[in-house]
Amino acid sequence: MSKPKFAHNVFQTANHEAMRDWYCAVLDAHVVYEDDTLTFLTFDDEHHRVALLHPPVAFTAKTASTASLHHSAYTFDSLDALLERYEQLRDEGITPAVCIAHGVTTSMYYQDPDRNFVELQIDRFAEPDQATAYMRGPEYAADSVGPAFDPAELLAARRAGASVEELSDRSWALKADLPSPLTVLMGG
Repeated sequence: MSKPKFAHNVFQTANHEAMRDWYCAVLDAHVVYEDDTLTFLTFDDEHHRVALLHPPVAFTAKTASTASLHHSAYTFDSLDALLERYEQLRDEGITPAVCIAHGVTTSMYYQDPDRNFVELQIDRFAEPDQATAYMRGPEYAADSVGPAFDPAELLAARRAGASVEELSDRSWALKADLPSPLTVLMGG
């Protein structure tokens, strides 16, 4: 069975500018993409290693006695490996809280018993430079989160012969009539 590799951490923050500047300084990172909801940073050839989630809702600033990691992410080497893990977990009664066609990744977000999110994903692009270029493009700027999708529909489409390229594009997921993924990711 294919094993995932670590991809990135996402911090939910009320201090996104201070967090951005600190991570840039401490990790010698740079901003790949930033908008009103998300900031992506990297320090190596990955499209992002640290992300800051700062949507237009009122967050309470963290104190010295509180901590929050929005989610950790793990990358699989193929769509089929991701779907295999989805089936295995589904059969054990563990289902994703939300699945999102980010465009740069195809992602399934699960919640642990403490309600921390764990993202299982595949990268859409073979090379980090291609992912970075996509993140700087108009489709990503128009919707940096992407549409939600039903994992059972993804599995069925793949089994019916849909290509990885077709299923990695956001357009197939736009057909789904699902709640906003941000609603689920923000605990709504």
